[in-house]
Amino acid sequence: MIDTISKVLDELEIQSTLEKSRKINVPSEDRMLAITKETGELLNMILRLKNAKNMLEVGMSTGYSTIWCAEAISEQSGIIITIEKNPSKIKRAKENFQKAGIDDIITIKEGMAIQILKELNLQQKYKDFFDFVLIDADKEHVIQYFDLILPMVSVGGVIVTDNMLYPEKFRKDMEKFSNYLKKNPKLRTITSPIGNGEEITIKLN
Repeated sequence: MIDTISKVLDELEIQSTLEKSRKINVPSEDRMLAITKETGELLNMILRLKNAKNMLEVGMSTGYSTIWCAEAISEQSGIIITIEKNPSKIKRAKENFQKAGIDDIITIKEGMAIQILKELNLQQKYKDFFDFVLIDADKEHVIQYFDLILPMVSVGGVIVTDNMLYPEKFRKDMEKFSNYLKKNPKLRTITSPIGNGEEITIKLN
């Protein structure tokens, strides 16, 4: 891994660990709420196995997951479109991307995910466009997000959804989401216990 990327990931891992252990006090709206390192490694590996080029992320936060993905995507001369509504997190993410040297392949869409996904969905160029998607936003709308995203995913494309098992307060919603996916004959999906629990879904022909 390139030193600049590795260094930024290490810094963000430390920050995330301190936040989760409550060793530092951070206002709730500014918390990273990042994926785990193990999840980052999993995403990076899936992207490499797929030789993925076009990625969509819903819920960027300060960019930790984005950087894990960009490290693989950059080797395919690919691009990442990522969505985030919090301006202060966007500012921090941009700084992290610049330090990691991967800001040129990332486009940040600022605003409410539902609205931005609806806008992207209406554009013909994004039909079957993304070969990898990460959903890590508010859990209440996860089914709506998925339904808007699916037409934009290529056949064989992978959609990973975070927080399937933890925090436990979301588990009921996420179980409902997983069951919803399993009823769709055009999908293959499994729940992995890695990190906070990851739903790994493939779009079939």
